[in-house]
Amino acid sequence: MPLYHGSCHCGAIRFEIAAEIKELTQCDCSLCRKKNALMCAVHESAFKLQQGESALSLYQWNTRIARHYFCNVCGIYTFHRKRSMPDHYGVNVRCLDDFDPATAHVRQAEGKSMSVVDADARPEWKGPRA
Repeated sequence: MPLYHGSCHCGAIRFEIAAEIKELTQCDCSLCRKKNALMCAVHESAFKLQQGESALSLYQWNTRIARHYFCNVCGIYTFHRKRSMPDHYGVNVRCLDDFDPATAHVRQAEGKSMSVVDADARPEWKGPRA
């Protein structure tokens, strides 16, 4: 199983994943579009945060199930706990040191159609209102 190392831009957050990366996901939800995320899904057992827990900033919205992590020093989105698969991480492959995204198929995920349950949801958040 390949082992990849990743980090945010400033290096405060460092992590590794043990995964065969065959498919990437580009989601069209409002958050992923704005952060230009290109992700791979990794089971929690294959993900290890090596350093920087104190440098992680958490952003949650809508259902508050997904947990999006950013570096509080340089601002880079590194990974998130997934809403659709809570036992998986979505890892920003652009943070991986030795991975070429051109080597994997990119699947377009339709996140904008996920239900919006937040009573104070911004009108820019597309999707059916629950």
